[in-house]
Amino acid sequence: MKPIFRLITLMVAAVISGAALSSCEDDESYTKLLSAESKSVNRFLADHRVESSVPADTIFEVGENAPYYQIDDEGKLFMQVIDAGSGPKAVDNQLIYFRYTRYNLSNYVSGEEMEPSNSNDWAGSSPAYFRYNDYTLPSTSSSGTGIQAPLRFLPLNCRVNLIVKAELGPTAESSYVQPMLYDIRYFPSKL
Repeated sequence: MKPIFRLITLMVAAVISGAALSSCEDDESYTKLLSAESKSVNRFLADHRVESSVPADTIFEVGENAPYYQIDDEGKLFMQVIDAGSGPKAVDNQLIYFRYTRYNLSNYVSGEEMEPSNSNDWAGSSPAYFRYNDYTLPSTSSSGTGIQAPLRFLPLNCRVNLIVKAELGPTAESSYVQPMLYDIRYFPSKL
């Protein structure tokens, strides 16, 4: 009886060891992906002016040469204001339409041309939308939480370049750990 018990114990230990090694390999590869993501964002930002915080008066420098402002505490969102917008600010649960073009920042680091993956042109497909500050709806949460962040600081009808790390990007793409640069415009629901 003892040899069988010993054999079973060894087999269980082997299975547990294999699972632990596999888990370590997954963690290591995910850590490498996160490191590569940070390098991609840092490389892009190295070619631009960066402000580590939002101006206290929320009066942003505007235009193609404006700095990228870090708009979160963790360094996962950076915003360059292209057009500060006009009109009222978004209110909770308001339906917001947005148009965007996005670029994979990993391509920037490797020197590849940054091909857009969506059209910001009104003549294209229907605009995307979300309910401001309501992440319970799949239509809102699927775009990720980062896409709404500029509206904490700017009124509607604004246009920004927004760097979004994968954790705050589209939920279906977060496992790819690809940082994205969005050229995004926000519009009120009354089109």
